[in-house]
Amino acid sequence: MATTQVIVATDNFDIGALSEGVRADDATSGAIVTFTGIVRELEIADNQLDALFLEHYPGMTEKALEKIATQARERWELGNIVIYHRVGRLDLNENIVFVGVGSAHRVNAFEAAQFIMDYLKKDAPFWKKEISNEGEHWVEQKESDLKAADSW
Repeated sequence: MATTQVIVATDNFDIGALSEGVRADDATSGAIVTFTGIVRELEIADNQLDALFLEHYPGMTEKALEKIATQARERWELGNIVIYHRVGRLDLNENIVFVGVGSAHRVNAFEAAQFIMDYLKKDAPFWKKEISNEGEHWVEQKESDLKAADSW
């Protein structure tokens, strides 16, 4: 039976271990697709990103991520799903999010992983603050993220 694992934590994650969680006890999946989001350098004029700070609404966030995984299962035949999202201060090159999806077929796995990320960016209750050499500011939701989710 396929499982969904959702974790929201301050601790870093092991990509290999999470990938194994997507494979675990599921011989029906012939395809495993994973995505890892990482804090990247962002330079706009003289403003240089040092870190991100992510906050969330405990309990509500996990439910929102589980709902997104359920919506993906309604669209595609999927095996195990693992979603791990970090919160707290994240410095450059640190892991932010992992999404892993198993499916019998690669197209379903690729599409479902992208769907989960697109809806995570739109619907999950996370708030992101950018910390830079010029100070701190909360980041508004991007129009491109809303359009990506609407494309489904």
